[in-house]
Amino acid sequence: MTRGQHYLLIALAVTAVTFSGCSDKDPETAEESFECRIAGALAPTWACGNSKLEGYYTAVGSAPLSKIGHGFSRREALANGRSNLAQQIETLVKDKVETFARSTGIGGNEVADKVSTQVSKQVAKVTLQGSKQVKYWENPNTQDIYLLVSIATDAVNGAVKEGVISSYKNNDALWQQFQSKQALEALEKEFSGR
Repeated sequence: MTRGQHYLLIALAVTAVTFSGCSDKDPETAEESFECRIAGALAPTWACGNSKLEGYYTAVGSAPLSKIGHGFSRREALANGRSNLAQQIETLVKDKVETFARSTGIGGNEVADKVSTQVSKQVAKVTLQGSKQVKYWENPNTQDIYLLVSIATDAVNGAVKEGVISSYKNNDALWQQFQSKQALEALEKEFSGR
């Protein structure tokens, strides 16, 4: 065997090991799917807002590349992603809290609105503290940075349940209604993450 053939065999062996190691990776961490365009560049599907991660709420944040530096742009994209995530979760919380209030008959629309507002503020804090960047892409045409930001649905649902219970506890009459109508079971069902 010549020296060239020997190096070729080594290269083939390394390649085979590399490709076999990729086959058992999680689909979300495996190769990206580039099926959409942003500013003329082929972009990962998640950057276009089409991402679903099992057990997580997700949102995309973006920012132009700044003269201040790459780190600044990344922090700006992360802040935008968190803001988008908080708005998405706030809408979801409002809908679910209203559904919960109607289904249990505890308080009227005014109570549901008040509880929803208080809970949304608490959940926004959880979203800011618990969310993290899970994907990154830089547009080669514009150098804009795109980040996929996520937070576990369990973390959000836990904060919502705590917030709802706390809001009802602040009013003795509502808290008695809450306890007498098996509202905790209804709350658990509404925010189970499924």
